[in-house]
This record gives sequence, structure tokens and C-alpha cells, in this order.
Amino acid sequence: MTSRREAVREILARSEGFRSAQDIYAEMRADGAKIGLTTVYRALQSLAGAGQVDVLRTDDGESVYRACLTGGHHHHLVCRRCGRTVEVAGPAVERWAEAVGAEHGFTAITHTVEVFGTCPSCRAVASAG
Repeated sequence: MTSRREAVREILARSEGFRSAQDIYAEMRADGAKIGLTTVYRALQSLAGAGQVDVLRTDDGESVYRACLTGGHHHHLVCRRCGRTVEVAGPAVERWAEAVGAEHGFTAITHTVEVFGTCPSCRAVASAG
């Protein structure tokens, strides 16, 4: 692993939630790293391809990243307000994706599923306010 890719991985490992490439780039530059935004994107793509980073597409279409907490295939339940994310297994989703693919003659099915909602903490704050 290149030193720059390792530096990106380390930033994500110590981050609590999902981060944009621009956020990671800004943090690295603030720390004095001589790195370009394109290099950050390449590192993130490489880490995601290796299964070390989760990628989530936000409601407005931006890709955000975080260190992967589990090794297996999983999905995300994401709070729209605070960004809290829960990794969930989805056997029903797996069966559905395979069935839809087979119905249309597709093989080697892959998929990404993110479910967005409001977490209990944010719901409680909204109810109290």
C-alpha cells in the first residue's frame, strides 16, 4: 500500500462517520501533506475496491467514505440528520436482487443498498423541540 493511500486509510480509521474526499483532502493539506485531490480520490477508490472502505452516496449524490467495520457484504441504515450509520446484513435484499436479476436473465449480480431515515436520538430531539 502506498504511503498516501495508507494516510487516507488512517484518517478514515480515526473518523467516526462518513467523510467526503474533499474533507479528507482538506485535513491532509492542513496537516502539511503535499497531496492532490485526485490522489485522494484514487486512494479512496483503491481502498473501496479492496473492501477496506465503505462508500455511501448521499441524497444529493455525493460519495462519502468511512473505514469498513465488517468484512462481509452488508448494507447501511443512515440517519439523514446526524449521519449515524448502522451496518446491517440483508438476506432478504440478497434474495430479492438475485431474483430480479434472474427474472431478466442477468447473472453475476452485485448491488449497493442504503436506507435513509431518522435515528432514535434525532427523533427524540425533534419531538422535544
